[in-house]
Amino acid sequence: MIATQEYFWMKERTIAGFGDRLAKYRKAKGLTQTELGGKVGLSQRMVAYYEQDSAQPPGALLIDLAKTLEVSIDVLLGITSPQEPLMDAKTAKLFRRLQRIQELPPTDRKAVLKYLDALLAQREATQS
Repeated sequence: MIATQEYFWMKERTIAGFGDRLAKYRKAKGLTQTELGGKVGLSQRMVAYYEQDSAQPPGALLIDLAKTLEVSIDVLLGITSPQEPLMDAKTAKLFRRLQRIQELPPTDRKAVLKYLDALLAQREATQS
């Protein structure tokens, strides 16, 4: 009987704000719930569950989440604050796309940059 009471006490004892922090750091990395889940071996549904206020993952999973999100476990748990400011979700997605462009062969990279330069020059000309 005591073990059962202990289990429910531990189940009720969750770290305040964990779900919000998990969602915030996931979005700052420009990841969807499905993408984060794929990186740590969870379904999108489980990531959504852990992003709720009343749930948190087991300790072993915290390590994988923190590594994937590139934050310390202390930051993820809310014990300490991050050392660098977070990117907003749109900036993070753009940054990820730029990283993918960096992986292209040099000729493709040059073509993409040439197109971007032309587009930006055209926008500047129409705004003047």
